[in-house]
Amino acid sequence: MLAPFIVDIPKVAFSLGPIQVHWYGLMYLGGFLGGWLLAELRRRQGRLPVTRDALGDLCFYVMMGVIVGGRVGYMLFYTDINWIWTNPLALFRVWDGGMSFHGGLLGVLAAIAWWSRRQQVHFFDTVDFIAPLIPIGLGLGRLGNFINGELWGKPSSVPWAMIFPDAPDRLPRHPSQLYEMLLEGVVMFTVLWVVSMKPRPRYFISGLFALMYGCFRFGVEFVRLPDPQLGYLAFGWLTMGQILSLPLILVGLVLLAMSRKAPTLRTYSVSLPGKE
Repeated sequence: MLAPFIVDIPKVAFSLGPIQVHWYGLMYLGGFLGGWLLAELRRRQGRLPVTRDALGDLCFYVMMGVIVGGRVGYMLFYTDINWIWTNPLALFRVWDGGMSFHGGLLGVLAAIAWWSRRQQVHFFDTVDFIAPLIPIGLGLGRLGNFINGELWGKPSSVPWAMIFPDAPDRLPRHPSQLYEMLLEGVVMFTVLWVVSMKPRPRYFISGLFALMYGCFRFGVEFVRLPDPQLGYLAFGWLTMGQILSLPLILVGLVLLAMSRKAPTLRTYSVSLPGKE
């Protein structure tokens, strides 16, 4: 029987003099660039009636929403709330780690609402446009977690269990980061991209995204250790990640139901004046 793989990958990809470039940062960069390029492809396919410059603004706002929302969400959902009045500067200590998907999602939605209002585009038309691109960043982010040897799973005897040196023991564990990379990244991107290749009713893609992510995250939490500062919140198994995923599952179901009576979005010609 083969010995379990030890996840001891250098966190620094390369150095530029005194500057160290970490793999985790490169994963974020790859997610943003990949999403931007595919967003331009979808724009050229007539999926959103805006100019290239307007799309660039949208991508920038979404990027800021991910970073700001993700950090604020982590500090609100996963840390002692006392930091607000005892150490408010902790919010800016991003080098200490700590990003929340659910906070990032709220930040992205706020950015989309701001941009959509300025461009006079229906909010959910923009969300439906962006949703198939988000799994790129999700998958790469989970790969970054794996390289960092963080957010590991529970001890396990499955053949693919791995040892994480930063864990409190040397027990083989579920590589839950890779489970999430495959489900939230590869599977979600493939499904959403293929489904969105044809015009769909408004709300449908957004609802499918919310439902899939909520279900995948809720399920993986059963084999992933909870954040040590929180532990299990109820029943000896319920985690903060599961609690935050339940509203997504509900919202996804509601949006899918709403899509049954919603108009099907038509494609636009990028040759129209002002759309190049």
